[in-house]
Amino acid sequence: MAKVVVYGVLTATFIVLILLLAPEKQNQTEYIEGLISRRIGRRLEMPVFDPLVTRIERLSHEKEAHTNTVEAAKEDKDDMFEEYFVQERKLNTTMRIKFLFPLLDASPRDGFVSLKELQTWMMQQTEDNMGYRTAKELDLQDKDKDGVITFEEYLPQFSKQDIEKNEKGHGEAGWWMEQFKNSDFDHNGSLDIEEFNNFLHPEDSRNGDTQRWVLRERMTGMDTNGDGKLEYKEFVVNAYEMYKEFAKFEKEEDENVPTAQLLFAELDRDKDRFLVADELRPILQYLQPGEMSYAKYYSTFLCHEADEDKDGKLSLEEMLHHEDVFYKAVHHEDLDEEDYFDHDEL
Repeated sequence: MAKVVVYGVLTATFIVLILLLAPEKQNQTEYIEGLISRRIGRRLEMPVFDPLVTRIERLSHEKEAHTNTVEAAKEDKDDMFEEYFVQERKLNTTMRIKFLFPLLDASPRDGFVSLKELQTWMMQQTEDNMGYRTAKELDLQDKDKDGVITFEEYLPQFSKQDIEKNEKGHGEAGWWMEQFKNSDFDHNGSLDIEEFNNFLHPEDSRNGDTQRWVLRERMTGMDTNGDGKLEYKEFVVNAYEMYKEFAKFEKEEDENVPTAQLLFAELDRDKDRFLVADELRPILQYLQPGEMSYAKYYSTFLCHEADEDKDGKLSLEEMLHHEDVFYKAVHHEDLDEEDYFDHDEL
């Protein structure tokens, strides 16, 4: 079974896409979606606006049926299929947006959904989804069912000799072991669910050792002379252009994005005119965005698309006028009610 890949880098194709795609109005949607979705290694989960959609997708993709959970699912039929689904089993997005709007309009409750409120919502859905997937992976890989994961349980392909050799090349036993130890906060040799979540999603980690590990891996593609640090030219060509595109999208105006010279000077704490992995930590989310950063960027995209009067916030009417933006990733025609009730309930 393929293991969960714990790091990814932006591809050369992605760079070309950024540099060549003109941000003309008619291409803005494709430009932004391409900007925040193309990566190497593993594809990030598409942020989902509606938790009901996430729930249905999980149920429809389960491979084994469990009687007790099927009965629980049947009890939800009235709420999920009669209230929120219309003919041909398509989700009633109008009703769902009307239901979700007051949940999004939380701080303050002013009749509008601000970008911050939308980001908070989307990032919470993403965090919940990451936690669910981590729990499922833990349950699958925890062979002795003690609630924690050892290195040998998760990566049984490595022998004791492999571990002792401690080879640090990408994908080698020592490479994996370093990240495992970074995630083992209590140093007891195994990962509980919180530590395992950190291991599986290092780009979203707040742990300094994990962040440095991610950045050292990221720097292998930017450090062209192989000296383990970035000089100014390497920074501009291999790091700043990616930072600038994400920052420009996030900050909305070019003039709000610092120049390469200013940013380099700010990051170069010891003023030696080189940047090491630890000095790049303030811009980690731009160089190696994880799922939480992805959700944040995607929230900005949603707000841009639906904000008709460009006042920086969304009314219920604006969201209803742009239902397709919030539900565009949902393929309703693939949803089968019979399959739904034949699969596991959450």
